[in-house]
Amino acid sequence: MVEGGVGLGPLELSGGRWGVGDATRPDTHWVELRPDGLYQHEPDSEGQLVPWSRVMDGIRITWGKRSWSTNSRGLYTARGMVATRDGGWLHMTLRHPYEDHQLRFDQHTRPYRAVDALRLEYLLRQLTTEGKLHLLGDADWVGRAVASLGGGKNRWITTRALRQAAAEALAAAGPGSP
Repeated sequence: MVEGGVGLGPLELSGGRWGVGDATRPDTHWVELRPDGLYQHEPDSEGQLVPWSRVMDGIRITWGKRSWSTNSRGLYTARGMVATRDGGWLHMTLRHPYEDHQLRFDQHTRPYRAVDALRLEYLLRQLTTEGKLHLLGDADWVGRAVASLGGGKNRWITTRALRQAAAEALAAAGPGSP
């Protein structure tokens, strides 16, 4: 269970901050959603910030120990859970300069439902497409969006259903803080 009972796959609220990956264990990789961008936390490092304005293409999630293991993008069990426990990656294309970039996260001890991980990915894509990725820096907005997307049945879902769920979550969460 996550703080307040709300989370979406690897995205959870911990210590009042939303992040992708396990922020509660020491020496883990995780990505914090800040007002100024995505902040990569790493052991033995000051970390790195990727400003929202640099993210150009929709963010996608892959699973596995290595960032180039794109074959593990959709490893899910027959029971609808993420199959691998080796961590994950947020992949994106950045501008100024243009580059492919990955942010690493370590998985929580709890398993992730595949439907939650896919809904998170489609929310990230939708926000990027609409130029609203900065809304992820508003913790209250993220909470409303996650509440809208979380729960429900863990069943086979289509691309159309994922897009619709992301659009409905955007509408339910509202415009965000100015």
